[in-house]
Amino acid sequence: MIDLNLLREDPAAMVELCRKRGCTVDLQRLGQVDADLRRQLGRYEELRHEQKHLTPEVARERGRQIKEEVNALTQEIRALEEVRQDLWSRLPNLLAQDTPPGETAEGNLELKRTGTCPRFGFTPKPHEEVAAGLGILDLKRGTKVTESGFYYWRAGGAALVWALLSYAMDLLREHSFEVILTPILAKRHTLFGTGYLPFGEDQIYQLKEADLCLIGTTEQILVGLHGDEVLETDLPLLYASASPCFRTEAGAYGRQSRGVFRVHQFYKVEQVVFCRPEESEHYLQVCQENIEALMERLELHHRVVRVCLGDLGAPAYKKLDTEAWFPGFGDFRETHSNSNLLDFQTRRLNIRFRDGNRKRLPHTISATMATERIALAILEQFQQEDGSVMIPTVLRPYLGGRERLWGP
Repeated sequence: MIDLNLLREDPAAMVELCRKRGCTVDLQRLGQVDADLRRQLGRYEELRHEQKHLTPEVARERGRQIKEEVNALTQEIRALEEVRQDLWSRLPNLLAQDTPPGETAEGNLELKRTGTCPRFGFTPKPHEEVAAGLGILDLKRGTKVTESGFYYWRAGGAALVWALLSYAMDLLREHSFEVILTPILAKRHTLFGTGYLPFGEDQIYQLKEADLCLIGTTEQILVGLHGDEVLETDLPLLYASASPCFRTEAGAYGRQSRGVFRVHQFYKVEQVVFCRPEESEHYLQVCQENIEALMERLELHHRVVRVCLGDLGAPAYKKLDTEAWFPGFGDFRETHSNSNLLDFQTRRLNIRFRDGNRKRLPHTISATMATERIALAILEQFQQEDGSVMIPTVLRPYLGGRERLWGP
């Protein structure tokens, strides 16, 4: 959540923020509820102060009156808090002033391209056809045992994904990230605290008759790790984790979803940083450097884009996407997202750190390090005319020195 003082002190700026970000929260009502709540809290404190200082002469009659009024105020305060919390939690994060103004991903601003675009003496195939030729990706049986959107990696395909995740984790360890293995279930409060509720409700798998959901990213679990805590260690905290992730991908369809690009379960390595507010832009760049180092070492042609307004998502203040070239698709496609969330998550989860005699809200950075989408880019960029796929040099030690992928 954002600081409500921003609404109290400059309501016009908040109206403009919501207009830009397509937020329909009734700000006038939120402001009124907030004012009513603060007024009633003030009255509550006055009554409690009077209650503590009643003289014996008036204690019986006036004490009874105060008790009745305090009880009534308590109920009213709780009701106002619920309304304010609901409205407040639906406000988007602040917006970096230089955010590109586009309405869709087409408006993302390209910052740079890196690596050599692969050239082929044949017509390159999309990843699902490359994988089918090797027998390393089984969508048919995945659908049979689960449903559409689930699949099996087999033989060299499974080994490639495992090598990719391992290499990404090793790279982060080299950069002083603490590796954490997390649960893959989270309470709804945790998803709320990280901003995935209420904004991404339709993307979440929920367990019936339990206050638990399957995680869509370990960001949710890693940020939630410190909920309701005062961090006593020096910042930054650098965390890395690999886990399966689950998303409904509601609304995903068409050419953008072909193959296994948009699926319900996938593996992901995530970077999460807790840092001092004045350092969040620096650590956004640190995470981005890690992403680009991985892509460069894998020798994958890619680009970095600054995500525009319409593609940003409510919790992010600023976001960079990294996109690999998919020759079989004929375009760049997202493999990484890297977001500066300011104190949006730490305020929702009540996470603070000590700064001298003060307690402050740290900022968080959440950044993809690796997903199976990179393996798909490898299948497309490293495919050979005979149907084989070369393995990137840096991954070969994780695959017994093999140079090409193999089938079952």
